Amino acid sequence: QVRLVESGGGSVQAGGSLRLSCAASRITASNACMGWFRQTPGNEREGVAIINTRGGSTVYADSVEGRLTISQDNAKNTVYLQMDSLKPEDTAMYYCAFRWSLGSGQCVADHRRYGGWGQGTQVTVSS
Repeated sequence: QVRLVESGGGSVQAGGSLRLSCAASRITASNACMGWFRQTPGNEREGVAIINTRGGSTVYADSVEGRLTISQDNAKNTVYLQMDSLKPEDTAMYYCAFRWSLGSGQCVADHRRYGGWGQGTQVTVSS
């Protein structure tokens, strides 16, 4: 079973930047949908940015398009989320997620379709 280890969360002022990392172990993640979901208390987990490691196709939530960038390093089985121009509404617990991809197209952003999850890392953006 895949193990996902996240790092890089923290606190930052609005307009600042953070970089999250998610390292997958126990599998070779070269044919996977890996990415980031976020959740705030009382709300459903929301897909933020997901990459298909087979080909690099990406999908982003509308609210983060142009500010957050997901990338991959297949040699390290790791995906990164570069978060720029952060806003207070980006404050949430961020979870790395994994599922095997079915091809090289865009991955689904429905959390119910993902079976592998990291422990989460908190991102707090103050105004």
